[in-house]
Order: sequence, then structure tokens, then C-alpha cells
Amino acid sequence: MIRVVIVDDHAVVRRGLRQILAEAGDIEVTGEADGYAALAELLRAGVPDVLLLDVSLPGRDGIDILKGVKERHPKLSVLILSMFPEDQYGMRALKAGASGYLNKDAAPEHLVLAVRTAASGRKYVSPALGAILADRVNEPAAGAPHERLSDREFETLKHIAGGRKLAEIADIMHLSPKTVSVYRARLLEKMNLQTNAELTQYAMRHNLIG
Repeated sequence: MIRVVIVDDHAVVRRGLRQILAEAGDIEVTGEADGYAALAELLRAGVPDVLLLDVSLPGRDGIDILKGVKERHPKLSVLILSMFPEDQYGMRALKAGASGYLNKDAAPEHLVLAVRTAASGRKYVSPALGAILADRVNEPAAGAPHERLSDREFETLKHIAGGRKLAEIADIMHLSPKTVSVYRARLLEKMNLQTNAELTQYAMRHNLIG
């Protein structure tokens, strides 16, 4: 049996994922978590074959959690789940060490295939993400401005666009307010923006925040 742990802050989503995977026959959900603290507790008790990790979690960014998990458990296969389309987070997730990226609108059979693929040690690439990867090969210089940001800068962007103050962002990211200010200045420069309002409009236009 393929052992899976689901991390999502919505109980109804976890229940739906559990039901889909249970019907596969060869997959067993061995644990659920609603955030990083609960996940850390589960991983201390035992490491599954596959981790299904939501990209949008309260308190800590899913990509940041992914990096931390891979540092501690490099052989653990992590599938990123998201309500956002592949062109927003797919590439970033793969670069951070994910075994695949799956949109929550994906068909149940794609979820099962993704879990089986990840459990076998291979990368799951959805048709939508595969098309994006093909386009990048043909046009390596292409890409939206936010794709040039580092993961920390990108996380800062999302928090600012979500209406959080610098002090609050610093607390969430476990950084000093001065460091967050540096990230803000860098991302505004890279994206050729001037104000938080412009940044928020950009994020909404590109579906970077829910």
C-alpha cells in the first residue's frame, strides 16, 4: 500500500481527497494535518511514501514548508496541491523539490495517477504543466515578472497583496521587519512597480492571491 499524508487547512477538502484515494485500492491515507505544526508532529511519528501538501496554508507558505520537509526527509515525495493554475506555482514548486503539482480542479483519476507516480520516485507532470514546460524550452526568456522573484520575495509579495503589514509579515516569515523591507524593495524593483497598491493589482490580475 502507498502511504499518504494530506496537509490542507480545510477539513472538507481533506475528506474529499481521502475518499478519492481510498477508492483507488492501493493507497492508504495514514494521516491528516491542517498546517505545519500538525504535519511536523506526524512526520516525527513516521514518514509516509507521499505527502499531499496545499500551497496556501495559514501561517507558513506551502513552498517554504516543502523546502523544509525536503531538507529533513530528502527521499519523501511531495505533491503540491493548489487552487491556483499551473502557470502560477507549478514551476516554482518543481524547482523547490516537489514531485509534482496538481490543481484542485483536476479529475480524481489524475490525483490517483499523481500519487502513484510520486510513490514510484518519478515526477508527475500534468498536461497543463507539461505544455508550460514545453513553451519554456522554446522561449527560455519568456515569463511574467513575478517569476523572476526568489521564493522569499514571492512569499513577501503574496503577504503584501493580501493586505498584511510589514511587522505582521515579519512575524509570519520569522524574519526581522528590516529584512522584509529589503525583500519588498527588491521585488518592487524586479517587477518595475512603485507601491503596494500596484503590487496588489498585479497579484489580483495574475491570480496570485485567492
